[in-house]
Amino acid sequence: MTSLRQKKYKYQVPKILLTWFNLRPEEGERTFLMFAVFTVTSMGMLWLEQTSIALFLQSFGVKWLPLIYISSALLGSALGVIYSSLQRTFPIQKVLLIVMIIMTLPLLIFRVGISENYLQGFIGLLTVFLFRLWIDVQEILNDLNVQLASNQLFNIREIKRTYPLISSGLLLADILAGFSLPILLFIFGLKNILFVALLMMLFGGFLLYNITKIYQQSFPNNPLKNVPKSEPNLLSERLKNAPRDYLIPLMIFFVLCKVLFLLVEFNYLGQLEVKFETDEIASFLGLFAGILGVFELLFQWFVSSRAVEKLGVFISSMFLPVFLSIIGMGTIILQNKAFNGSTPEILLASALVIKFIDELFHYTLIAGIKPFLFQPLPLKIRGSIQTLIQGVAEPIATGITGVIILIIVSLLNNIMASEKPEALATVQSQIFVVGIVLCSLIWAASAWYLRSSYINLLIQEAEQGRLGFSNVDLTAFKRAILEALNNKETETDKSSCIDLLAKIDPVNATEILAPKLLNFSPNLQKQSLEVMLNYPNPKCLFSVQKLIYTDPPLDILALSLRYVWLSQQELDLRILKPYLQENIEPVLRSTAATLILQRGDNEDKDEAISVVEKMLNSSAENDQILAIQTLKDGAPNFLIKRYLPKLLKQKSAPVRCALLTLIAEKNLDEHYHLLLQSFYDKSLREAASKSLVYLGNEILPLLKEFVEDKNKPDLIRLLAWNSLSEIGTVQVYDTLIQQLITSWGITRRNLLRIILRIPNDLGLDAVMERLGRTGIETLIDQELLMLGQIYAAKIDLNPELIAGREVQLLLDALDGMQIDIIERCFLLMKLLYPVDTIEAAIVNLNSGNFSSIALGLELLDNTIDLPQKTLFLQLLEEGLPIKIEQLHSLKSIISYSPMSPKDRLLRLLILRHFLSDWCLACCFHLARLQQWQIPQPATTISLRNPNGFVREAVLTYIKEANPARCLQIIAKIEKDSNPLVSALIKQIKTEFS
Repeated sequence: MTSLRQKKYKYQVPKILLTWFNLRPEEGERTFLMFAVFTVTSMGMLWLEQTSIALFLQSFGVKWLPLIYISSALLGSALGVIYSSLQRTFPIQKVLLIVMIIMTLPLLIFRVGISENYLQGFIGLLTVFLFRLWIDVQEILNDLNVQLASNQLFNIREIKRTYPLISSGLLLADILAGFSLPILLFIFGLKNILFVALLMMLFGGFLLYNITKIYQQSFPNNPLKNVPKSEPNLLSERLKNAPRDYLIPLMIFFVLCKVLFLLVEFNYLGQLEVKFETDEIASFLGLFAGILGVFELLFQWFVSSRAVEKLGVFISSMFLPVFLSIIGMGTIILQNKAFNGSTPEILLASALVIKFIDELFHYTLIAGIKPFLFQPLPLKIRGSIQTLIQGVAEPIATGITGVIILIIVSLLNNIMASEKPEALATVQSQIFVVGIVLCSLIWAASAWYLRSSYINLLIQEAEQGRLGFSNVDLTAFKRAILEALNNKETETDKSSCIDLLAKIDPVNATEILAPKLLNFSPNLQKQSLEVMLNYPNPKCLFSVQKLIYTDPPLDILALSLRYVWLSQQELDLRILKPYLQENIEPVLRSTAATLILQRGDNEDKDEAISVVEKMLNSSAENDQILAIQTLKDGAPNFLIKRYLPKLLKQKSAPVRCALLTLIAEKNLDEHYHLLLQSFYDKSLREAASKSLVYLGNEILPLLKEFVEDKNKPDLIRLLAWNSLSEIGTVQVYDTLIQQLITSWGITRRNLLRIILRIPNDLGLDAVMERLGRTGIETLIDQELLMLGQIYAAKIDLNPELIAGREVQLLLDALDGMQIDIIERCFLLMKLLYPVDTIEAAIVNLNSGNFSSIALGLELLDNTIDLPQKTLFLQLLEEGLPIKIEQLHSLKSIISYSPMSPKDRLLRLLILRHFLSDWCLACCFHLARLQQWQIPQPATTISLRNPNGFVREAVLTYIKEANPARCLQIIAKIEKDSNPLVSALIKQIKTEFS
């Protein structure tokens, strides 16, 4: 077990690099190995691409390039089917190797073919055409290979950090391949570049194959099989529920992105064909790619993410079409002025600038934005729609664009047959510049229109609790909230918008909500005022005053008065004093008293205190609650100290809840223990939890001491753990993780469930940050080692050799522990792998149906990459619960030596801290029945167990084994609070007397 982990992480990446690239220690080696694979392979492919373009332009000219687009579209659709078929036929390791061979083997044929002149050069021409077409095939296959290997090496949480770095290998390859190509052309010649590129790609393939050997556990030995679904998963069925208002502009966005890329490339290569010879084209392409690569790498690392963060997704997505439109229209204007016949130079310069801008933004900003656009789609259809757009719509767009370009070029050749090639190239370039401008404008419009649909979908997802704000365009989101408040018809929708606004921009929420107060319903008015009171703004005072003049309900009037007072520096107290009269409703009286206590002079405060005291002494529950609210918001401390002892004796649950809030918000630390004690009262638990969360790190030491007290009931400790997790600070996460490491059994299970429930994966990220993948694997190893001890105990404690019901009780308790251990293993797996996948595997493994169990094993085999994956699959081969026959697989991690039943029981007692309480009690019952001697330290420590039935079992054993010692112990624990133990003590006293 240890050797596997040492082998896995034997290449250590320097910590400074990990810090720079935001990687964790166990991710560094895998990330940089995949980065190296992508860089090396891409260098070879870029050399081939630039060489193939030069040969194609020499042999066919740019007018035949549309045929490449059309053929590429057909091949791209077919390759996805072929690649999926390979995955279903061969293990992933072999798939990667086969695809690499498929990518490189034809290069040898192409090298021979381009030198042949048979059949008047037909073979050479065909080879050049196929060579250029094969470059597109190679790009698709290489992307699939890298993505498949990355998905196997990294889980869904790791890949968010690692894949951007891996993909930047293409940008580095642009630089290295671009600047090195002219040198290689000088040394080897144009056609012999194929050999150099072939060697480079083979080296990249060797690195990838080596990765599959180092991380064997990440690559299943079985092929990926078709997994039957319990629900219909057909694309057509899913698209019925797709949001069409969002889907249509989304598809236009991606299609036009592809179309523009092809138009820009065609125009760019057309200008190069006119201006340069074949060798010059290859050299120029290399230098251009190298210079562009430098800018792309710098832009990706230092500009791209910051632009999206500052300006939002949609403004950033419009940069490219807007720039292309401006440059294109500038080109058209300059052409019309002609500048003394220098139009060809203008077109060449325009083509170079447009290509530079397009590549720079396309592979950095646009590539980073695309995943965000799928975020608001419901999870059930997100993958299907992404496949539809990127796997079907884009290849079709490529083919259609190729057909349109081919038709335009053919028509121009027929119309201008008598013109010079330079004139034809000029007109052709002018037409495509106009096309680039038109497509850019439509693309920009689609991005702008996409924004409103994007916001509506995000709001729907957020209303249903499925959206976190870490992966959305908050700039556009916030800007559209005002529109949503105007357009939403139902009160529920508007309420959701207000909640979202309060979460994403509470400071500026007042300016948006205040003008709408008069148009809102009373419920929305109250909700808005509560949000506005967090950050009162004097600019919005007039809107609130207008609301007061409309004679609103009392609770809204109270909130409005509070806002008016808090948003002004000075206010005439005579306005508030009439509200102190006894005939005024309590909610207004308490509000006026609170405001006067905050700003009035001594005389005014005395009058307000008198009002508050009357409400505190009132027999009406509502009066007391409102008065406690006043104590919290503005009353002097002496008033709190005077009335708090009396109020603490109240039996009313609402009053006591208000008191808990008062204790927290006034930081009455001498009463913090009351917050914790309130967990024992069901009616106070929610208020106690909110108060603890409000105190944050201040309550952490006391709360930590409370949850670590094993004498507390498990339910009470669980409630306290939940409150602790909701505080959500770094110190809290450190406490949770430290307890996760040192705890066992029910406590570890509860902690894992709590961590998995923390919103936005903050708990998962904290665990990965502090423990890392290696730490989680160590916890799983601990569970498996304990499972091995259970296996050994079940063999040695054979009921055929030991008489009595107690041995069967112990074996049943061990079975229960076994189930608990497997459950904790699955919970630990959820920290590393998608929760839905692990849940699906558990459901199938528990089904009892052979085919479902096989499906569950298949899911695990293709998901987990633990060093002990093979062991898990062997243990679960017959499903859940695990049968004893399957436990023999544990011999691979723990050696089994047969022991006598007595020695095995003593071995279990040595591991008593890892046993369940019921299992520990059964051990003592069996030892009592068999009259086996147990060491005194084991009995002494077990007598301190918080569960009464364990203490009862230990005391029963001592009574039989050592009556004299039993009497000594009884004298010390005579006042045991547990009824079971106290009854036994009385019984023993009676017997001994």
